[in-house]
Amino acid sequence: MRIALVPLDERPVNVDIPRQVAAIAGVELVLPPAEAMPAFRRPADIGALHAWLRDVVDDPATSHLVVCVDTLVHGGIIPARITDDSVVTALRRLDLLRELTAASPALVVTAASLIMRASNSYSNVEEPPYWKDYGRELHALGGELHRMLETEVTAGERAASAVESSIPSEVRSDFERRRLRNHMINLASLGLHEEGVIETLALTADDTAPYSAGSAEQVWLRHWTRALPSGRSVLMYPGADEVGAVLVARAIAAVAGSPRWAIVCGEPDGLDRVPNFENAPLLDSLTRQIVASGGRVAEAGETPDLVVVAHAPDPARGDFFGSRPDSDPAATERTVAAVRAALDSGAGVALADVRFSNGGDPDLVDRLAEEGLLLRLWSYGGWNTAGNTIGAAVAHAAAGWAGRRLGTLDETEARRALLMRILDDRAYQSGTRLAMHTDEFGGSIGPVAPDAQRSAVARIRRELQSYLDGVTAPSAPWSVVDVELPWARSFEIGLVLEPA
Repeated sequence: MRIALVPLDERPVNVDIPRQVAAIAGVELVLPPAEAMPAFRRPADIGALHAWLRDVVDDPATSHLVVCVDTLVHGGIIPARITDDSVVTALRRLDLLRELTAASPALVVTAASLIMRASNSYSNVEEPPYWKDYGRELHALGGELHRMLETEVTAGERAASAVESSIPSEVRSDFERRRLRNHMINLASLGLHEEGVIETLALTADDTAPYSAGSAEQVWLRHWTRALPSGRSVLMYPGADEVGAVLVARAIAAVAGSPRWAIVCGEPDGLDRVPNFENAPLLDSLTRQIVASGGRVAEAGETPDLVVVAHAPDPARGDFFGSRPDSDPAATERTVAAVRAALDSGAGVALADVRFSNGGDPDLVDRLAEEGLLLRLWSYGGWNTAGNTIGAAVAHAAAGWAGRRLGTLDETEARRALLMRILDDRAYQSGTRLAMHTDEFGGSIGPVAPDAQRSAVARIRRELQSYLDGVTAPSAPWSVVDVELPWARSFEIGLVLEPA
């Protein structure tokens, strides 16, 4: 089986995690050449990317194509927010999928298209330049308009609000036209799904809130998923950077079968909570990520193949963006008990550590290590948003199940993936990065100057190796071979990890 992937961008989370999912299951994954990929704010080389796609799809060994539409038509996740390409140009690029399936009728296309975010911040690192002055106002305006959509559908015109009046008309026009363009691409993707060009379509909401511009657009998109005969099979849930890994797992499930999942949470109300940056209860997100990965939630009386244990969100305590929030010892112990019970059941266990955004709960991970439970997990996730965390953990565990079922499991790759997530999400994001935040990183996520990067990378590598030595057995050591800051900032790292 060969899967071709067009990732959301070039960062390790969008390239390495999908690659690990395929490697765990013993499946071949092919990726575009580096020169065709985006680089932070620079868009992908669309011509080179499309040429590569035509070549790889022309090979009959390529049975599945997983494509992130934002890269296919805009050049990446950030270019989708900042480039000035017209709707017509973007639609022509999207039409490549129709061309590819016409030339290769047996090709199975799985696609993900993002509902564009409106970040509640004044950071323009990943946004248009005016975000530094009007970002929070634009986010708030999206929330206002969403509420009006619910309550004033037939109310007609209204006076401008204070938030709306605070945003220059040229800024508002530019931002809303970008949203309109991307929304039209999402609608066109729904059309391709209805035609059968796209077999599976995921419309995922990037960095949103219960009331926001993105959530309003989901209302419109849900209308069309209800109207179109094939629309009810469209996947819609919070997420972004994890989507490539999840959909690669789904492609593998087409051959391996559909694993049965149980969802467990140590806190009675934990699954009802809405995590930061999302617009749905945790249970909904877990269920949708499982379905997106090709699995299904086990029915009452069924024995699950896999269990996802959720360390429930606690948004009121903050996150790991720049300081360490307080852990809850009682919640930690309940999750430890849930993990132990899941492992003792004999199922493969994925741990979705969504307690805090932007890093795993140190107390939980360290307690699991003390109890000898951490390295018995099939997968772990604790990075960035809940959707990112859940998707990576579910995809890795699903790949492990598929590899065992097919007889192609790569145990070394499975261990590598688990250790890399522990190192990145717990040891770095909620450990070393915080310790370096003020002095080495200047109290921000970036950019980090070249000289500072060299010293930072050296410290990160030392500290991650020390943490790794503490959780692995002396008889089975691993080495942190390389560390990088892929976007020259502290927010994410790339790791190379090898058996020692």
